[in-house]
Amino acid sequence: MRWGDKILLCRRAIDPRKGLWTLPAGYLELNESTRAGAEREAWEEARAKIAIETLLAIYDITRLSQVQLIYRAKLLDPAVSAGPESLEVGLFGWDEIPWDDIAFPSVHWALHHEHEVEQGGDPAPRGNPPPDNPAAVQGL
Repeated sequence: MRWGDKILLCRRAIDPRKGLWTLPAGYLELNESTRAGAEREAWEEARAKIAIETLLAIYDITRLSQVQLIYRAKLLDPAVSAGPESLEVGLFGWDEIPWDDIAFPSVHWALHHEHEVEQGGDPAPRGNPPPDNPAAVQGL
């Protein structure tokens, strides 16, 4: 989620990876669309109202039996605050992102994929980085 050139991140208040930063995300509720789930999670974790734009990526996280859909979205209002699953939230410029404290590899991937699109790259949805990509091994 963006406000201008800033990205919304949440510091996790729950395990796994409590205390580390992530994008607002979570599991779908029964009978919930993926877009509605993304909007709900943004609200629950960061009290953020968003407008979903496009699908950024589909990540297969086979070791966890998960498929993650990551949407590009704009914040409708920069007034965000921590929800019950977040210790704090913040809007970060590219050079301000706390890279060493990112919770999950897929968050690294999504941040880099979003940056590519923002820099004029192909807007087609991305997938997992190739396993032979050194950045993927490091969780980027």
